[in-house]
Amino acid sequence: MPTTTVPLADLTTLRLGGPARRLVRAADRDAIVDAVREADASGEPLLVLGGGSNLVVPDDGFDGTVVRLESRGHAVTRDDEGALLEVEAGEDWDTLVAASVSEGLGGLECLSGIPGCAGATPVQNVGAYGVEVSDLLVDATVLDRATGEVALVPAADLGLGYRTSRIKGRDREIVLAARFRLTTDGLSAPVRYAELARTLDVEPGVRVPAADARDAVLGLRRGKGMVLDETDHDTWSAGSFFTNPVVGNDVADEVARRVAALDQRPVTAWPTDDGRVKLSAAALIERAGVPRGHPGPDAPVRVSTRHTLALTNRGGGTTSQLLALARDVRDRVETAFGVRLVPEPVLVGGAAL
Repeated sequence: MPTTTVPLADLTTLRLGGPARRLVRAADRDAIVDAVREADASGEPLLVLGGGSNLVVPDDGFDGTVVRLESRGHAVTRDDEGALLEVEAGEDWDTLVAASVSEGLGGLECLSGIPGCAGATPVQNVGAYGVEVSDLLVDATVLDRATGEVALVPAADLGLGYRTSRIKGRDREIVLAARFRLTTDGLSAPVRYAELARTLDVEPGVRVPAADARDAVLGLRRGKGMVLDETDHDTWSAGSFFTNPVVGNDVADEVARRVAALDQRPVTAWPTDDGRVKLSAAALIERAGVPRGHPGPDAPVRVSTRHTLALTNRGGGTTSQLLALARDVRDRVETAFGVRLVPEPVLVGGAAL
């Protein structure tokens, strides 16, 4: 049933943002479709909300209908190729990952601890510790608001890229469910991420028990304040606020020159498949003179004390203060290195950098 003037801060991991004019809680696919169609027919603005973990809501809220995805559940079909896991869009993502590991399935374990709902993972092409959703996604069940039709869209047609898809940043399509291809031998995906390999004490490329990989990833994420904890303000964030910039080799060389001129440690860089270079946004932020905890212990919104990519609400902040801090960090990096960081969360309505 719809409710009115609901504080959206209570529904986001940043715990920031003003109220929605109307909130509809949709418990299954049909309810989601009906709620969206009703809002569209009325011509009012629509915001589809999952776990609220990748969302920045303005202080004056959202003057329209918010449809909250509360569809739950998953099903596993085993076949000669392994297992096909289908999940409803409103299912908590880490609950799904934990269930997949406990059921002897491999593939999702490196995506443990990521907050939010399963339906958001194809939109963002969520990734961590060497694994991306695009590695495992088979297809998604999608509602097209323009036509009102529900269709099964192959992963290859979703435009999946680094933390993006054809759905992200557009209002036309809504994910209702997703299917992933997983293994059934109880082993993880090959460990590709160097930090994770060191933690597990294995060589890159080795597969380990999925439960071991999950435990290691959760440990690493907790150490960076990236696992939600009601009592820990370092976790009151939208996760990584900026994406790692992908630049040409000439830009990467210039960044390296400027970093060396500042007598700073090199910025971590990874080659991409298209011949460019991905730079560590966290390292750029640190080398630009933004420390953990910036701008100071009394600030109501500040950089996490454990990870410079997370901007955190210390309990009394506002979205305006968050965006001002984001601009400060972005501008310092651009001034120092000529690289402009791009926000990863969705900025709703009047929330803008």
